[in-house]
This record gives sequence, structure tokens and C-alpha cells, in this order.
Amino acid sequence: MPNNPKISAECLTPILYVRDFAEAISYYTEKLLFEKLWNWGDPPGFGAVRLGKIEIFFCQGGQGQPGMWLSIFVDDVDDYCDRIKELGAEVIFGPEDEPWGVREIHVRDPNQHVIRFGHGIPTREPNLPVERVPLQTKMEKRLAGLLEDLAKQKRMTVGETLEEMLLHSFEKVPSGGVASPHTEKSLAYIQELKKKHGIDYDCHASYRFFEKGDAD
Repeated sequence: MPNNPKISAECLTPILYVRDFAEAISYYTEKLLFEKLWNWGDPPGFGAVRLGKIEIFFCQGGQGQPGMWLSIFVDDVDDYCDRIKELGAEVIFGPEDEPWGVREIHVRDPNQHVIRFGHGIPTREPNLPVERVPLQTKMEKRLAGLLEDLAKQKRMTVGETLEEMLLHSFEKVPSGGVASPHTEKSLAYIQELKKKHGIDYDCHASYRFFEKGDAD
């Protein structure tokens, strides 16, 4: 057995001091779109909430002080910001693109804790000069329609969208397969576009494509 075996760690769960447990649960579930997981005590003074895969513990009157800072990554911080603002959350900063490659908002809760919600943004510096050339090609009609709609949603040209997908597909990831530029929200939108354009074939179908009128 090695002298210094590798230590395995599963996750990190912050514990936040709260002045009032019920108030904290209410704010996070009603204004920040978390879900309540469980509570402990009678009346409850300790418990947990969750947003996606992120869990936070609350402890009434202990285990910390007001004014802690956390950072949570979401799919689309602009959409999240709009939704929680409508619910009355206190957004004190952003959305703003930060130089370290994250678009962020800062949200303050009743205990003066601040959560930095954000999503990664592409690094655009330093500039990389390239020469773009016209590319004459043909593509399955429904798939071409989906690509055009996806490019509009991403605020990119069709060519830029293809460049992004191609370059990602060339990169292997440690867990297997290749990298993808699509977030969970983008993938959900792509499923909607597949229905819109009537795409009922799978990712291997291109090998079976033949143009109408071609000889079998």
C-alpha cells in the first residue's frame, strides 16, 4: 500500500449562519428558486436547500457569521437573473462580463450573505487573426434550418457556429467522448428545434442520407 494514498473527496457543502431558519428557507425557495431538502429540530434550526446539484446548509444562530460569500455556476445567468428579480431577490450587481471569463451577478440574502451566480464566457483575448474563406457545401434541409436557428440563438453566424462545434469535437475529454460547446439549456433548445424542423433521425443518420433523385 502506498505511504501516501490519494484522498478521495465527494463534494463541498457550505454551512451558512442564519438569524431565522424559516426566513432563510423562504427566501431561497421563493426568491432564488432553490428547493427545500430537509430540516432538523423542533422547531427546525438546521436544514438544507438545493439548486441543481448545489446544496447549502443553514444553521440558525451558529456555525459562522453574517456576510459570507459563495460562488455558484448556472447555465444562463441572464435568464436566472431575470427570473429571480421578478420574484423580489436582491440583485446588487450585474449581469456583468468579468475579465476572468465569467458573466456574473451578485445576490444578497437577508443575512448579508452574497452569492456570485455566473456562467463561463468564451475568452476573446488575445485576438487570433485568421483568414475565412467561402465554403460551398450542401446540407440536409431540416438540419440546415436547425443550424440557422441555433446560430441566431447564440448570436453567431452559421460559419462561427460550425467553427465552434468542429473545434470542440476535435477535443477528447477525460471521461470519454469529445467536448461539446452546448450547455444544458442549449441542448434543451436544440431538442425543441429538432421538433420544429421535424428531425426524426439520430446522430448516425447522415451515413444513410442520399439526395432525392439520386440512383439507389
